[in-house]
Amino acid sequence: MLGPVILAASRSDKMRRFVSAAPGTKQVVDRFIAGETVDQVIPIVKDAAAKGLEVTLDVVGEDITTVAQSHAARDAYLELIGRLKELGLGERAEMSVKLSMFGQALEGGHELALANVRPVVEAAAAIGTTVTLDAEDHTTLDSMFAIHEELRKDFPQTGCVIQAYLFRTEEDARRLAAAGSRVRIVKGAYKEPASVAYQDKAEIDKAFVRIVKILMAGEGYPMIGSHDPRLIAITQELARQAGRKLDEYEFQMLYGIRSEEHVRLAAEGHRMRVYTAYGTDWYGYFMRRLAEKPANLLFFARSILTKG
Repeated sequence: MLGPVILAASRSDKMRRFVSAAPGTKQVVDRFIAGETVDQVIPIVKDAAAKGLEVTLDVVGEDITTVAQSHAARDAYLELIGRLKELGLGERAEMSVKLSMFGQALEGGHELALANVRPVVEAAAAIGTTVTLDAEDHTTLDSMFAIHEELRKDFPQTGCVIQAYLFRTEEDARRLAAAGSRVRIVKGAYKEPASVAYQDKAEIDKAFVRIVKILMAGEGYPMIGSHDPRLIAITQELARQAGRKLDEYEFQMLYGIRSEEHVRLAAEGHRMRVYTAYGTDWYGYFMRRLAEKPANLLFFARSILTKG
């Protein structure tokens, strides 16, 4: 399977240099990354709003090594929120954050990440929007969930992400599917060992459906992160069975993938949110997108061959 190989490459400095220098890289990166600056991403938010779409914005760059970098990440999100406020776009755009980018992996990282993310969550709430804590590899999740619980004391709309391929996730979903919660379910995009995660796609899909069913039967707000037409159709049926209205859950898809489906779902009355990443440190995010879907890798390979 290519996915694990690509995920391993996402942590290789040698591969980072090779991919960055490849002639076709920019063409493919531009497909998945909305830009490098706030000024470049704001028109995309406006365009999405005009199409009836919402967005969640991710400033990429989780591989930090210093406290100063964690503060810079915090400030990048605060700058973004300030621009959204100026333009009156707060209600159309939420934020997604990776706590590793806020210093979670550094010494004293749990407290550092909480201290860095709190002002971002507070600023987002002040303009009428919220923040979702992204899930990363399984070793970080207990810290992420603890920070999520702490933030919800003052900002109950704060969301979090769970990953279908982890064995623990069904239990996490039952705990999180409470009134007022906002939970995004995704398949998972990190290289995880067989001791903690399903390795077979069919088993991951089955787990995804079981977890969606738990979320739909709960009292929270499910956010379904998938591009799979079959899983989308199953989700719609599970929502119907649970008696949920169209505004009582939402679909989320990545910027640059199945864009026509974004518009179709929104036109049908679904809440449709586009996960939109931007920033200069794009490599790790980009490689995970390649690992998730073989067609993305083929697109990248064709670009290198035709541009070389």
